[in-house]
Amino acid sequence: MPDRRPRRRPATRAREAPLSLIVGLRNPGARYEGTRHNVGGDVASVLADRHDARFKRARRFIRAEVAELRIEATRMVVARPSTFMNESGQAVAPLVRYYKVEHADLVVVHDDIDLPFGKLKVQLGRGAGGNNGVASVIRSVGTSDFWRIKCGVGRPPGRMDPADYVLRPFAVAEREEAALMIQRAADVAELFVLEGGEAARQRAGELSAPE
Repeated sequence: MPDRRPRRRPATRAREAPLSLIVGLRNPGARYEGTRHNVGGDVASVLADRHDARFKRARRFIRAEVAELRIEATRMVVARPSTFMNESGQAVAPLVRYYKVEHADLVVVHDDIDLPFGKLKVQLGRGAGGNNGVASVIRSVGTSDFWRIKCGVGRPPGRMDPADYVLRPFAVAEREEAALMIQRAADVAELFVLEGGEAARQRAGELSAPE
């Protein structure tokens, strides 16, 4: 007799636990390590290290390294684009499609020269604020309605070109505070995963309040 028992359907991503996608913008390669423009990628690295997750190359059509982990019941994908900053959207849009992430669950972490050095700001939507990586993500994803964690790197001194400034490493005197900012940004990203954007926004404000 034919087997009439119902067959189990394979699990789909839609039925899995909620997923947040945290993308740390950067320029790949050793020459850009420790630069202001790479703080987003540094935050992503800290998140993976905290949870003993290893970055691996994403699918062939996705230009990024990814680390998959969980915080309590929430799945979290941390990504570092393999593209240069100005082409970040070419990595982020395929990640969003592949993992079926809602825009409200996408967080882009990046440097911001309009924020005082060491300060953090969490923001939903709006424009790119002069950051070419964020502008690329907006174009490729097709909306600006995603979350950002902005890491303040301060304004360039004098008449220095901002493009040159963000590609410079932090000065020796800045490195301790920069490292603290990166750790705090990772804290804010984890809070976003656990409690949502408004909680993350409030926490970033508290961390950036004058002492």
